[in-house]
Order: sequence, then structure tokens, then C-alpha cells
Amino acid sequence: MLYLDARDAHFPALGLGTWELRGRDCARIVEQAVRLGYRHFDTAQMYGNEREVGEGIRASGIKREEVFVTTKVAPDNLAPRLLERSVKESVGALRLGEIDLLLLHWPNKGIPLAETIDALVGMKRDGFVRHIGVSNYTVALIEEASRLSGERLVCNQFEYHPYLDQSKVLAACRAHGMAAVAYSPIAKGSTRSDSVLTRIGKTYGKTGAQVSLRWLMQQGVGAIPRTSKVERLAENIAIFDFSLSDAEMKEIAGLARDGRLVDWAWSPKWD
Repeated sequence: MLYLDARDAHFPALGLGTWELRGRDCARIVEQAVRLGYRHFDTAQMYGNEREVGEGIRASGIKREEVFVTTKVAPDNLAPRLLERSVKESVGALRLGEIDLLLLHWPNKGIPLAETIDALVGMKRDGFVRHIGVSNYTVALIEEASRLSGERLVCNQFEYHPYLDQSKVLAACRAHGMAAVAYSPIAKGSTRSDSVLTRIGKTYGKTGAQVSLRWLMQQGVGAIPRTSKVERLAENIAIFDFSLSDAEMKEIAGLARDGRLVDWAWSPKWD
């Protein structure tokens, strides 16, 4: 397993995303993921499954200190008092003690960022979370949040896959010592049937999706692919026994187009 290092944070580069996983199915897939070797789990207040993620981890029997859990504050909860209350609720739902990494899920133009950052920092200093960061932040927002924060922001989580050029955001993350973690890293399954990725994958006995994940890993970018199928869990983690060549990395980067898949009314103006 590869690890990401961002100043004082050290966590597995590959994790399980749990968006759209619900109820007993969510707990079951998390438990299975632990048994397959996953040690990084990503949830969010907006997903409505923090309780089930915690249940799955506990059911696996793994020691708490051996897993890294990320959750994210919903954009409607970014006012200081709402943030504090919601984070305490997240801690209670997960039932895993402190949260390893707490992110601001989306920016909210209606709430001053300085107030949100102060509250976020407060949750870390009060011992509810070990590390703090952001998600879906643009270059300008990364700059502003880093300037405002009295604690290190260790991560920016954002959409990234071969069809979306994120070089500007990546450069900003690196300039501020932040880990970059990709969601939708296999483009909602599109990479499985991509002719270029499939051709490259045949060289190594891998699928197009595995090539996409490996491409991210070799950039030093984390990834949290979501799946509800155990066979896909096993496939997604089997990416540490091969390496892409420089020429292959470049060819995959050439697939970039306007391929953004996640864009909401509240999204910021993307770079």
C-alpha cells in the first residue's frame, strides 16, 4: 500500500469511497474492504451513512488505530455553531473516537470562509479531529483557506481522472504541502471500457480502471473509488504490483478533455 504524506498527516493513498452506499449494504462492504486490506475509508455528512461506515469497521474486528477515516462537513453546516454541532454528531454516529481527517465538503459563498475555518480549526484543537482539510476547493480558495487557517490544512479532495485536467489544482496543493485525493477516479466506470486504458492494461494483465487508479498513484495522488461489489473491491486494490512507463503516463494524461462529471449549482467557478 502506498501512503500520502502531507506535513504531519500520513495515510493510505487508496481508500474506499462510500457515496450512495446505504444501510446494511454499506456496513457489509466496509467490513469486506477491511478484510481485503483497505485501511482508508471516506464518508460525509451528506452521504447519510457515517453510522454504517463505523459499524462496518467495528464489525471487522480491526484495531481502531489501524484505519484512517475521513468525513466531510456538509455545506449547509459551515456556520460556526452548525459546524461544531454537526461534527460532534458525526463523531457520535461513527463511534470510532476522534475523526482522522475532517474536510469542508464544498465551499459556501453565503458564509464567510474566515468564520468556517476558525470553527474547523477549533474542532481540531478541541480534540474531535486529528487533521483538517478541504474538498472541491479551487486554486483561489486553497490560497485563501491556507492564509486564514491557524492549523495546517493537509488535504484537498476533488474530482480527478484521466478525462479531467487538474494540473492547476494539483500544483496549488503541492505548493501548500497538501495531499491531493481524487474522487470519481475511474470516471464513474468509464475508464473500464476506454480503448487506450484497456490496451495499456493488457500489457500488465490489468483492467482500464486499474490503469486509471495506478496513473493517479504514480502522480502521488490518492484515490477513493466507490463500489458496492466485493469483486470490484478486490480489483481496485490490486494496483500495487505494476508500474506504468513514462510514455504510458503521458499518453493517459493526453486523454484529458472537458470531462467533469460532478458539478452542482453550489459548485465554485472551476479552474
